[in-house]
Amino acid sequence: MEETNFELVLSCPTGLSPSQVSVVFDPSYDRIVHPDIELENSISEIWDQRVQKNASMFNGKKFRYGGHTLCKRDGSQQDFHVCLHLGLTDYRTFVGTNLNPLWEKFLVPSEDDLIQCQHTSCPLGNGAILETSDKKIVVLQRSYNVGEFPGHVVFPGGHPEPEEVGAASHQMGERLTNSEHNNSKVSQEMFDSIIREVVEEIGVPVTSLSNPLFIGISRRVFNVRPAAFFFIKCNIESKEIQRLYAGAKDGYESTQLYTVSLIELENMASKMPGCHQGGFALYKLMLEAMKNI
Repeated sequence: MEETNFELVLSCPTGLSPSQVSVVFDPSYDRIVHPDIELENSISEIWDQRVQKNASMFNGKKFRYGGHTLCKRDGSQQDFHVCLHLGLTDYRTFVGTNLNPLWEKFLVPSEDDLIQCQHTSCPLGNGAILETSDKKIVVLQRSYNVGEFPGHVVFPGGHPEPEEVGAASHQMGERLTNSEHNNSKVSQEMFDSIIREVVEEIGVPVTSLSNPLFIGISRRVFNVRPAAFFFIKCNIESKEIQRLYAGAKDGYESTQLYTVSLIELENMASKMPGCHQGGFALYKLMLEAMKNI
């Protein structure tokens, strides 16, 4: 696995619970329009081309990754806290910037990743390292009908959804009590969404899953796509998960489910998109940290 395919933006190898992760959801973390009008216009041109080829494409709202801050009190891992900075973007802008053949033209030459990516959509995806009761890890082979990395091997996942928490615009505060309340709803969606993705893509019941632990964020080098990764245990064996997968709600997004050992996963990792290779690297850092406890 070549490390050049991904960058670890944030690593939390001990795994963080919802009480250790907060969010600031604010327009200051939204994408900045690119000054080159022609490049900016290519966003809608590319989207229109994609929709003509695939009428089922839907322009949903997404949370945009705009950085994070760390807080570690008393040197204790229990007091380790991450605050994610999130703005708002949509799938159309993602297709037209990060997935644009000219995606590198949207980047700003800068050592600061956030400045470098300020003109890109950078929606925060998510992925689950799902461990079965017989200590295998679940991976999926993506369908050839999906818009991003068709046919690739991935961890189950998708995106946290702004619509789920009434955050489809920054005006959500007018309908809710205060921004702190809004931020806590968005923060909870980070954890709720990964459970939802696992249930819908794999077909396992919610009751079989442990509470997710946030283990970090990776970004693939190709088109600077970020994804948050979580570790989840499932109390069901591999064979039964294979059976449940046949009835999964979002089974059309993938064509095959594999339950693999760590060694097998190591061999498959090179076939994963860069951000998922990064997810595997975050998982290995978690395993290393568990050895030292």
